[in-house]
Amino acid sequence: MNQKDIEIDLKTLGLNTGDTVLLHSSLSSLGHIEGGANTVLNAFFSVLGPEGTLIAPTFGSLGILPDTLKQHPGAISSIHPRASVVAVGARAKEICRDHWKAETAHTENTPYMRIADLGGHICLLGVDQDRNTTLHAVEALLRLPYLKTTPEIAFSTPEGNTTRSWPFFPGPHRNFIGLDRLLQERDILHVGRIGNAVARLIKSRDMINTLLEVGRNNPSFVLCDNPNCADCVRQRADLRRDRFARETCTLATSANLAGRYIPEILETCQAAGITAIELDTVQGNPVQTLPAERLVDAVAELRTGGCTVTSLRASAVSEAAEPLLQTAASCAIPRVLFPLTTEAPRLTRAAAEAGVTISFYNTHLGSANVYESMSELTQQGLQANLTFSPAGFARAGEKPFLTSYSTKLKRFTDQLYVEDCTFDGTPTPLAKGNAEIKELVSILRCSSFNGFLVLGAGNRFTGTLADATAQFLDLLETM
Repeated sequence: MNQKDIEIDLKTLGLNTGDTVLLHSSLSSLGHIEGGANTVLNAFFSVLGPEGTLIAPTFGSLGILPDTLKQHPGAISSIHPRASVVAVGARAKEICRDHWKAETAHTENTPYMRIADLGGHICLLGVDQDRNTTLHAVEALLRLPYLKTTPEIAFSTPEGNTTRSWPFFPGPHRNFIGLDRLLQERDILHVGRIGNAVARLIKSRDMINTLLEVGRNNPSFVLCDNPNCADCVRQRADLRRDRFARETCTLATSANLAGRYIPEILETCQAAGITAIELDTVQGNPVQTLPAERLVDAVAELRTGGCTVTSLRASAVSEAAEPLLQTAASCAIPRVLFPLTTEAPRLTRAAAEAGVTISFYNTHLGSANVYESMSELTQQGLQANLTFSPAGFARAGEKPFLTSYSTKLKRFTDQLYVEDCTFDGTPTPLAKGNAEIKELVSILRCSSFNGFLVLGAGNRFTGTLADATAQFLDLLETM
């Protein structure tokens, strides 16, 4: 190819005199070019004319064309150690000025947004959307929770040396290449060919506005669904963690649902975006059966791995009850859960002496019996806390929201087990049984409930922690 061939192809693609265009490129993808990189750049200059502007990113190692553009006599470079560009043309100074002063690397007061404001284009020449730096502007404008703040870096500016970091900076792998179809359907992206290279021309402002709309509705829109992609698994967990943090309650999971071994529990919780654990079993053994030193070690390992232990949950009331309270106190775990039995007053007194709080959970009792036991505690001047198990009430033949919670037990409830089943006790996915999970979560949110919602161990009969987390998020999004 020669310069005239490339000019014809650029015009066919949609470039016109006076345009502003940000070029991402791979020279080798074009095939043989007479004159190499200079011929390609001169073709752009000829099509854009003296009123046009050609820009290319220059951070990292981005190829021969950006390096050649930097050598142009009229080249203006933006100053930024992590996101710089070079520009040649009528708008070069305007586009590049004070890039390093911008709050973020890619949004307002940066070349990427200025190109969009000028009605400019993005040209992907022999490369795909993974090289489209302006997509980072969309992520940063959305302030997506998986974006991080860069380490501080020292660099020189026209105003002297400075040290800075930038928030909302892009991270590892994202599925940008999956955006092509959407942008084509919206008539924002046109595809052509220059030599052997596939060329994409994108309207920058239209792309940004469209993807902002998409991202507000679906913050994971550029993350892939590959369960073996550790980057996207981690970034999805950041999104979930941020979503859960916007609730007034604390979302936790049963350790039994998360896994058998502590490393497995930590890995599963990290992927789910959950940092709070109700410790009920370790390696299949209920906590009240574990030696105190083993339980202390498990709690320490969970904390070191970034998980808070919100409570210990005993599966039965036995002679190990009082030692379990002492272990909780020694580990600074504020709460211990026991099934509701006639031992409730004695255990509550023992807990007060140990400096921890007890919450009792219903198993097969009806709400009238649970209410009677809770009332007895208050009449004796004792604290009465209930971990409300909708599945337990459903198994007792009650409607957990319409009957159990609304008429008797809401004033005692400090925790809700988020698990579901039918009246005959068959476990189901969330909101697919008779436990009225959606109604209960909704009414608790209406009163800014600041207790605990726990994805209970019963969910393991219908799936994994990842499944239960996804179902719970679906519930939140439909309320």
